[in-house]
Amino acid sequence: MALDRRDFLRTGLAAGGGAALLGVAEPALAAPALLRRDRPAITHGVQSGDVTATEAVVWARADRPARMYVDVSHRPDFRGARTVRGPLLTPGTDLTGKALLRGLPPGQDVHYRVRLAGLDRSWVESAPVAGSFGTAPRDRRDVSLVWGGDLAGQGWGINPDLGGYRIFNAMAAVRPDFFLCSGDWVYADGPLTPTVALPDGRTWRNLVIPEKEKVAETLAEYRGQFRYNLQDAALRAFNARVPMIYQWDDHEVTNNWYPGEILEDARYTEKRVDVLTARARQALHEYNPIRGDRIYRKISYGPSLDVFVLDMRTHKNPNTANREPDSRSGVLGAEQLAWLKRELRRSDATWKVMAADLPIGLIVPDGTAQEGIAQGDGGAPLGREREIADLLSYARRHDVENMVWLTADVHYTAAHYYDPNKAAFSDFDPFWEFVAGPLNAGAFGPNQLESTFGPQLRFQAAPPRANTSPAEGFQFFGQVSIDGRSRELTVHLRDLDGKSLYSTTLRPRR
Repeated sequence: MALDRRDFLRTGLAAGGGAALLGVAEPALAAPALLRRDRPAITHGVQSGDVTATEAVVWARADRPARMYVDVSHRPDFRGARTVRGPLLTPGTDLTGKALLRGLPPGQDVHYRVRLAGLDRSWVESAPVAGSFGTAPRDRRDVSLVWGGDLAGQGWGINPDLGGYRIFNAMAAVRPDFFLCSGDWVYADGPLTPTVALPDGRTWRNLVIPEKEKVAETLAEYRGQFRYNLQDAALRAFNARVPMIYQWDDHEVTNNWYPGEILEDARYTEKRVDVLTARARQALHEYNPIRGDRIYRKISYGPSLDVFVLDMRTHKNPNTANREPDSRSGVLGAEQLAWLKRELRRSDATWKVMAADLPIGLIVPDGTAQEGIAQGDGGAPLGREREIADLLSYARRHDVENMVWLTADVHYTAAHYYDPNKAAFSDFDPFWEFVAGPLNAGAFGPNQLESTFGPQLRFQAAPPRANTSPAEGFQFFGQVSIDGRSRELTVHLRDLDGKSLYSTTLRPRR
């Protein structure tokens, strides 16, 4: 897209705080050995995220302490670029850093390149690494996003023989404006082995690093989970072209965790989940282009779309049978729920995408307890369902329309239509929920729907047995496209190669 250079250069660009920590760069990703001795190197590519009409976060990691600089331009050749002075990248943040770009032009393509300057010899710089993104428009235009979750889970990591995380090539091919990460971006509780025997006699071969050989417990091990994924060439190329909105789920810490939990898992020497969570949270903020310290937030992407990123982990109550008749907590917590109601009521965007790391109506067991929102009785809201019922009825009373829920978590893909006419609890307007994943993990499902909120199954694609590998397919992502003229929203559920398995078009109520 064209951009008037004078308009761009009039805008102010400012650097924001950075993040990162102690670790060693993978030699295959860093600069050649002779070059490394002379100057710093960017070790794991570049990323952008939380892009709005005028702001964006840019991320990089160094192989040694260095100063981060970001050149920003409307041109891919960087003629007339502005330079943003970023943070120092130090061992205190595992040599990662984030720069906040401000004053960007709305609705335009932005090209950036990251350079690193040595601390003792500032004139000695790294080779630059370039990326790009589009800022959100101020007017009504076509908008597209992709979403999904679950990466390197159940023992299926980066397999170079099969092209690594090749689903990101298919995701890039649909040319999205941004990627909504639905969580389980790493499997900190899922060690990898070099080889796995497949049912058809083939051998799955994993790329393995020391941090992936056991469950993560230390801060260094949690950081290694994120560094591992960034060794994948397809993911790094995707990151350079498509900005991210990051959300976590349980496997960034450990399976089905909740605050205050004490693990009964012999693999862990540190049993206190709150201690593990603090380390995992630090690592995820260091390694992802997320702005600020809070995971739940709203990202406005023009008049057609607001994305409400939910945090269903930080305030989650313990996993029980989930049938408490008077529960006042669940997966959001009072503070987040109040924020969400307020921001939904204020939103004037046509579509409100609810980015949820747990599905609403699918039963997700945790042993004899319940991990998810639904608990299976199909009656009036109990346990965590009460919190969701409160939110949905509030939205109806205050004319919050055109909510679409996007999630992953269950390792298959599905489309659910929630119909109050077929629900035990009916004080809400009908809405859709779409499930997409895994991106590169074991495939499972399908899970059972329960009828408290009247979900109707419109589509699902699941594997023939539990924990099928990515070599067998059954890896999925979702795509949302909003037509700027008609305001219609179209959802595609796509397979590993980008083929659309199901699509539907939704018309806004107003």
